Amino acid sequence: MRNSIERSSAADSLPSRRDLLQNYFKALTAVESRFPISSDKDHVNSVTFTWHDAFKNKNKASQQNIHLEKAAILFNLGAVHSQIGLTFDRSTVEGRRQASHSFIAAAGAFAYLRDNASTKASIGNSTVDVSVECAGMLERLMLAQAQECVFENSIAKGSTPGVCSKISRQVGLYYEEALAALNVAPLTQHFDKTWLSHVQLKAALFYAEACYRYSLELHEKEEIAEEIARLKSGIGALTDAKKSSPKGAAAQILDAINKLETNLKANLERAMKENDRVYLMRVPPASSLPPLPAFAMVKPLNMNEVLDASRDKMFVSLVPDSSAKALSRYTEMVDDIIRTQAEKLQQGSELARVSLKEMDLPDSILALEGHSVLPTALWEDVEAVQVSGGPAALEGELQQLRDLRRVNHELLVQTEELFQKEAAEDAQFRSQFGTRWTRPPSSTLTKNLQDRLNRFAANLKQASDSDGKIERSVRDNMALMSILDRRPIESALPTLAKPIMSLDANEDAIVGTLKQSLRQLETLGAQRAGLEDTLKDMKRKDDILPKLMTSTGSYEDLFRKERAKYNHVCEEISKNLQAQEQLLLNIQAQNHEFAGTFNIEDYRAACEVCYKQIEAAIAKYREIKENTNEGLKFYVTLQDAITNVKQQCSDFVMTRSIQCREMIEDVQRQMSGLSFQDGKNSNTYNYPSAVPPQRTSSQPDPANQPHPQLPYYQHQQQQQQPPPPPAYAQQHPPQPAATSAYAQQHPPHPATTSGYAQHPPYSLPQAPPPYRGGSPSPYPPQQGQQPPPSGGYEYGQPAYPGWQGSYYNAPGQQPGPFPRPPYAVPSPYPPNQSSYYNKQ
Repeated sequence: MRNSIERSSAADSLPSRRDLLQNYFKALTAVESRFPISSDKDHVNSVTFTWHDAFKNKNKASQQNIHLEKAAILFNLGAVHSQIGLTFDRSTVEGRRQASHSFIAAAGAFAYLRDNASTKASIGNSTVDVSVECAGMLERLMLAQAQECVFENSIAKGSTPGVCSKISRQVGLYYEEALAALNVAPLTQHFDKTWLSHVQLKAALFYAEACYRYSLELHEKEEIAEEIARLKSGIGALTDAKKSSPKGAAAQILDAINKLETNLKANLERAMKENDRVYLMRVPPASSLPPLPAFAMVKPLNMNEVLDASRDKMFVSLVPDSSAKALSRYTEMVDDIIRTQAEKLQQGSELARVSLKEMDLPDSILALEGHSVLPTALWEDVEAVQVSGGPAALEGELQQLRDLRRVNHELLVQTEELFQKEAAEDAQFRSQFGTRWTRPPSSTLTKNLQDRLNRFAANLKQASDSDGKIERSVRDNMALMSILDRRPIESALPTLAKPIMSLDANEDAIVGTLKQSLRQLETLGAQRAGLEDTLKDMKRKDDILPKLMTSTGSYEDLFRKERAKYNHVCEEISKNLQAQEQLLLNIQAQNHEFAGTFNIEDYRAACEVCYKQIEAAIAKYREIKENTNEGLKFYVTLQDAITNVKQQCSDFVMTRSIQCREMIEDVQRQMSGLSFQDGKNSNTYNYPSAVPPQRTSSQPDPANQPHPQLPYYQHQQQQQQPPPPPAYAQQHPPQPAATSAYAQQHPPHPATTSGYAQHPPYSLPQAPPPYRGGSPSPYPPQQGQQPPPSGGYEYGQPAYPGWQGSYYNAPGQQPGPFPRPPYAVPSPYPPNQSSYYNKQ
């Protein structure tokens, strides 16, 4: 990196040179903390750095330490930034903005040089250009040029004369500070006269510019006397600068001074004429005028992040073994200090918290001011209730139960009407055609579906009763639960009032003293938090590795010296804890007097009564909420099941309608005398027994052959053999189904347990039940009984030729998953709090 810097030439781009200097400086920082470079025999003593003065090239310095090298690199970094600033087009707004940023970066580099490297580099033989004085002068000079760019942009944007005057005056101040540094040692004879002339003329130019802009603002305000004085002051500054400045100034600066001087004189002549003719005001002397206002728009760039070497990986693992072990020992010592003090701080905070809790502070003070508070756990429970809607929202949930119950009832009625309509049509044709109507009656085919509809109706009736219990519970307990709708809930708590009669009327003084003590305790707690943060921050910044790597004495002496910087924080912690101990004693005595004056015991008893009321309201609300949730889940599950059965009924009715039309056509052909002698083998309907015929290898599989008279979706259903009926169907032989599910006062097998029944009243064919997730069926087959063959036809009815659909042979309840029993969702509360959906 150093060789690349030495070989750099004017052909290299300025940004690449800037990056090279920054990377080399970060590498030097990494070297400095690991490899001590000096003339000491135990250090790296074979490296010597040599640099020439930037302003007097014949002067050079050589040192056997890294500080001169770092100072020279920082100087060159600032110089490169200033050169980058000169490359931008100052005739455009964007060019002036970019130039200003470059000069700000240059000022930051020189400020970093002054604060971090100049003093160390000046210990040995060094040059003037890296001294503290020169670095400070160059920082001011760069800031002046950056502010000058801002001033030019302000003029271009048409800012007010007052704003332009402030910015211009700050430019002049920066140049004046640089000029003051150039006129004192060690810089007074070090720079060429053109530098001095340039800075002097710039300082005068921008002072006069500020006077000129300020006078324009004064003219608008008709303050003619001060306007004349400011114009004279600006003209005098330009005249003195031209006389005293050395020769060799740039022609561009001289032209700017001449133009400004012309404008000043013209405005002065106009102002004096107006004063002589109109205002007749006395012109004050320049010495009596207040300083012109100034406003700084720029400041040096912070180079700490730009030059931070901590993120670089160079030499990161190169640490001498002795230094690493010593650093580990020191780190353990510091950790022990931090841990001990942190425990003291934590114990102090815990002691204060427990003491205040025992004295019921500051809750008692808040209650006196009308700001009572609930215990945290109870407040969280109330908040949860209010977030869920509170008691006021229960009516909406009850309405949801009513709506769902109505929907389920309507679905049942619609399904039953489908059955009734189909049965009526079948009976009409059976009456019309007599024995020719050989199709099985509807009642023999819909037994399973009718039974399920009856069970659904019974469950719906029980659910209606349970809903009524919930509604009565809401009405009966609304007064109790209404406290949960108070917002904020604290408004329902009792308040602590002043005593009605007082002997000495010192209640306010007692309260004021107690409040003051509590504020002092809070202040001590905040101080402890700050002290803990201070300790952690000190430990984070405590890096003694460079000292360990350069130390030639005893490590113990260095450790003792470094640990001493934590002593003042430890002393502050001890003082804080002692002050808190005394303050808690005072608060205890003051609170005893406060409790006796304001009758705190009665207030606490009233609060306990209110807390119990709120707890009871929450318990009752949760109980009702749980029951309504169970009801909603039940109705949703029941609606799915009824919808499924309704779809099966619709498919059954459609299929029967198709077969009805076909049979009507056949019967009408027979009745009209159309006889086919060979029809015994082809067109005559024969009804074989329920046992399916055996197949041979030459016979086609009827289950795999499509049936032309059926729709496609029916053929697809034929491919799935119905599952065997559960044991429930085997225990009870099929009975003729009633014509209406609502005509039966009792279902065929009424439930004998409380609630809606412990066994599910229906099944969801080929679909998992809601909220159950595939749990095993509560209906295991009865021992000693075998289900009928899966391929046979139920009820012993002959199959209609060509039809093997599931609706003629409706499967019983499947042994697979069932929907959950209604209102049997496990409750998170005790069972006696959720009995609304159980039979009484």
